[in-house]
Amino acid sequence: MDGARACRLGRARLSASLSRRAPPRGVAMSDAAAATGNYVAAAEALAELIQASRAEMERARRMPVPLVAAMAEAGLFALSMPRAWRGPELDPMTQVRVVEALSKADASTGWTAMLGLHAGYFIAFLEQAAARAMYADLNAFTGGVTRPTGQAVRVRGGFRVTGRWALGSCCQHSRWLFSGCRVIEDGSPRLAADGGPEIRLCYLPGEAVEVIDTWNSTGLRGTGSHDYRIADFFVPEEQSFDPLRAAVRRPEPLYGVRNMYLCNLAGIPLGIARAAIDAVLDLAQDKPTRIGTALKDEAHVQLALARAEALLGGARGFFFDILEEIWATLTSGRPVSQRQHALYRLAICNAYDAGVAAVDLMFKVGSSSALDAAHPLDRAFRDIHAAAQHFVVSAKIEEAAGRVFLGLEPGVPSF
Repeated sequence: MDGARACRLGRARLSASLSRRAPPRGVAMSDAAAATGNYVAAAEALAELIQASRAEMERARRMPVPLVAAMAEAGLFALSMPRAWRGPELDPMTQVRVVEALSKADASTGWTAMLGLHAGYFIAFLEQAAARAMYADLNAFTGGVTRPTGQAVRVRGGFRVTGRWALGSCCQHSRWLFSGCRVIEDGSPRLAADGGPEIRLCYLPGEAVEVIDTWNSTGLRGTGSHDYRIADFFVPEEQSFDPLRAAVRRPEPLYGVRNMYLCNLAGIPLGIARAAIDAVLDLAQDKPTRIGTALKDEAHVQLALARAEALLGGARGFFFDILEEIWATLTSGRPVSQRQHALYRLAICNAYDAGVAAVDLMFKVGSSSALDAAHPLDRAFRDIHAAAQHFVVSAKIEEAAGRVFLGLEPGVPSF
């Protein structure tokens, strides 16, 4: 199928999916259950458009504008926005399933949705009138980098921000870029009351930054994770917050855990691993071995598939079990325990560990077919290993969870 026809078909299916639910640009849902299912269906309906866009993603090393626009049209960047703002305020389990569905079709697309969903969680820490003005369009795409590599010099009414940030995924599409900064006052780093450095996430308008072409990865190529920089730019106080210490300003359960936004990271490996397993299932039907037998009749293929399914199923079940437990805790008005939070962080890491292991099994089974850069197994291998480099799913986080289980402090400030 040619790319233009696939784009038309993809948009037709998306339109059909959108017609079955309320408008995505902030209309409150009257039937939460129906809306939940239709957002996942809307993500699945993008598959053909994603497929038609894949070559451009690889070549341009960024998300194509029509695909980002289609995701916004489907309301996929607004899923975490509060219902009081006429947003969906979708439960976290369904948000993850949306990211999972997109990641199965293409990991860069899933990554883009995951990042865009940070916005709804982060607005809970901002002054609310200012945040609402910033997000008159609830689907305004927001990217950014939390690592504090910039400087925010405190001035009257806000900060003068200067800095350069690496790995700014989708920075070329961002209306806003939350950008980590160390606060400078009177020429010196400002310390918070707990003795640590004061950090601010300062929101920069996307059109104000200079994007530096640095992204030339093997995996997640379509994310356009270039560096960006800015110099001496004024950011009002109300368009910033301390990610380690700021109080939550919204009462809804969705915003009751500081790191709830990380849940959508788990959808990436779950979707990639499912795509890899499905690719081997398809390959095994037709590909012969060197001795002429069908690949599906080979014991090593059967064993690899069984192990991959077990890895994926176990990781998926563990993750959704703890996420559902936390959600039930929040919606009943109870506080989330430190152990629950440690299990949550561990389950996200485990999704990546299991996803990498499952994809590696499938890549090996794919043999020479998996070496083609356009083959789903090659893409899955590249994408899962790129995604698993993220600090949030590193061994440091798993160690922190283990410390909590032993009754110790996690030892990681952002835990």
